[in-house]
Amino acid sequence: MPTIRNFKKTDATQVDAVAIAAFEQYEEAYLDWSEFKENIGRMSALSNVGEVIVAEEDGQIVGAVAYIGAGKPKASYFQPEWPIMRMLVVAPYARGRGIGRILAKECISRAQRDGASLFALHTSGLMDVALPMYKRMGFKWVRNTPPIHGVEYGVYIKDLSG
Repeated sequence: MPTIRNFKKTDATQVDAVAIAAFEQYEEAYLDWSEFKENIGRMSALSNVGEVIVAEEDGQIVGAVAYIGAGKPKASYFQPEWPIMRMLVVAPYARGRGIGRILAKECISRAQRDGASLFALHTSGLMDVALPMYKRMGFKWVRNTPPIHGVEYGVYIKDLSG
């Protein structure tokens, strides 16, 4: 199992590369892949507004996610008081071992640490492994969001009060 730890600035290049690698399988689905790739290739910049969490094995980053707390800058389709998860990514060669679930659970733990009663994320039906995982973890669809480069997305929340 990987080590789960907080992001360090020296992780930036690896985190950004994992983000791109994780989304490359969807290249044909996005209308402007080059612009989308440029945006996701800056995943490490989320450390400026939240907590980036990494999964590391043998000195290599194999997954990452950003936890953005309540009141931090986030897209307008999220309530400002909701903590959210952004950009859950796992390197293609490291998939199928529960790394995504471990990273998602770490974000939920941080939301609970912060006293949140709800936790949110946005994802797409295109994410045919991630979306079912989120649903199994108790996330429920709330509303659609504007498409991202032609791909439909929705907001999902998990009740943490129970």
